[in-house]
Amino acid sequence: MTRATLVGSLAILLWSSLATLTAASGAVPPFLMTALTFAIGGAVGLAVAARRPGGLAALRQPWPVWLHGVGGLFGYHACYFGALRLAPPAEASLIAYLWPLLIVLLSAFLPGGGLRLRHVLGALLGLGGAALIIGGRSGGFGFDAAYAPGYAAAFACALLWSGYSVASRLFQTTPTEAVAGFCLATALLAALCHIAFEATVWPQGALAWAAVAGLGLGPVGLAFYVWDVGMKRGDVRLLGVLSYAAPLLSTLLLIAAGYAQGTPALAVACGLIVAGALVATFGGRDRRKSSSAAV
Repeated sequence: MTRATLVGSLAILLWSSLATLTAASGAVPPFLMTALTFAIGGAVGLAVAARRPGGLAALRQPWPVWLHGVGGLFGYHACYFGALRLAPPAEASLIAYLWPLLIVLLSAFLPGGGLRLRHVLGALLGLGGAALIIGGRSGGFGFDAAYAPGYAAAFACALLWSGYSVASRLFQTTPTEAVAGFCLATALLAALCHIAFEATVWPQGALAWAAVAGLGLGPVGLAFYVWDVGMKRGDVRLLGVLSYAAPLLSTLLLIAAGYAQGTPALAVACGLIVAGALVATFGGRDRRKSSSAAV
């Protein structure tokens, strides 16, 4: 479980580069970007699977597996883009970023879930840190009932990703290579949505295309494969709490790349996220040890 948790945590590191690479890719519309990056991620995964004996057989899965995989990957992105269109980005992003907390809570329903108060407290501390980061980028929050449809789409986004992640545990017999098929199906659906709803704007220049390739190989590619491993065999609750490190690392990368500036609120957010991870990881461990010693 420890090794799988470490593998799954690589996804969090990869997702932290999402904002920086997206900024470097230019003004490519969301669904076109999704189609391009998922096509790259799926194609690379398919190529790796083809090199393994029987690897391509992983794509032959029953329809519930495909519904779970494509519904999670495409459903999350479709709802997120819808939320950004229907509500201010800061509020939509914060609501959508309830998914780590929901992962922690939903893990209680897994066989042997063992959800403890320290996991919930750690996730809430992480959520507080994420709120400071997201609010700091936009100058604060201003929730308004007029944007209720956008807020609902953002919450659906959080539900879809947390549900997809936790439910992966129920599909442990499905090989991770199947994620390549989910990525390619997501790319196809995103391409159809692009044709229907967006004007085409291709990446401009070598740097922008390199950023798109980087997205497809990393945060929209390898990340989903290692996340699958972590959710199926790792510590789901701990990975949920650790996921709040993604917006912090993302902001630090944006600052390093010159796309954002550091603020005192960022330091507070960092403290909250680190404290949340420590509480979730180590909180109550000494108590359990002392209880065992007493018995």
